Amino acid sequence: MSDQANVQKVVPYAESKLSKKEQIAVMFNDIAFRYDFLNHFMSLGIDVLWRKKALRLLKSLQPKQLLDVATGTGDFAIMANKMLRPDKITGIDISEGMLAVGRQKIAKLGLEDKITLQGGDSETISFPDRTFDAITVAFGVRNFENLEKGLSEMLRVLRPGGKLVILEFSNPTVFPIKQLYNLYFRYITPLLGKWIARSQAAYSYLPDSVKAFPQGEIMCNILTNTGFQAVTCKKLTFGICSIYCATR
Repeated sequence: MSDQANVQKVVPYAESKLSKKEQIAVMFNDIAFRYDFLNHFMSLGIDVLWRKKALRLLKSLQPKQLLDVATGTGDFAIMANKMLRPDKITGIDISEGMLAVGRQKIAKLGLEDKITLQGGDSETISFPDRTFDAITVAFGVRNFENLEKGLSEMLRVLRPGGKLVILEFSNPTVFPIKQLYNLYFRYITPLLGKWIARSQAAYSYLPDSVKAFPQGEIMCNILTNTGFQAVTCKKLTFGICSIYCATR
């Protein structure tokens, strides 16, 4: 079975007749009210450091127009605004529930003129070719229904010389981190999801989606085959997370 088929096969609700994309939207709508808290709680705050490391890769580029794909509640977009100071950040996501939470945060911070969050699908990005200087995706690419199509769309709307930075969970391979990681994500994470977000399915999907997602050299090859150049992969925290950086 291909990597793409593996990714498509892993869905939040196995019995549902909805497409993966539709299931992802339903899942995130259900957990939007607790998403930010659970993210930071379950990663012990390390996810904030991962995001900062990813955004530092864009500092030398000094992007003016930035697109944040699968923006969720806008955390990455808000951090990008603080660290990179672009003229404009546009965040897109298929979950209106997540976007609603994000818009409240942006309004509270008085950043409406700098950050715009709107409904949007990674596989049909509604912007002209070569619109953005940089594109970011934090913990979202493994949720794409069609990974290659999403990457192709991001390549299309990226300007020549522009950069794509992807932050995504990966599977550690070092003992005993691998064993502890598997134990935590397989058994503890779903329980926390059920207890705090009232959604065991969403947090059972998390380890399954990470396991099925193409990682490291395989993901780098997919990016290269899509048309990206200078593709790199940097593993963080014993391989629990990876940053993929690529140029158009």
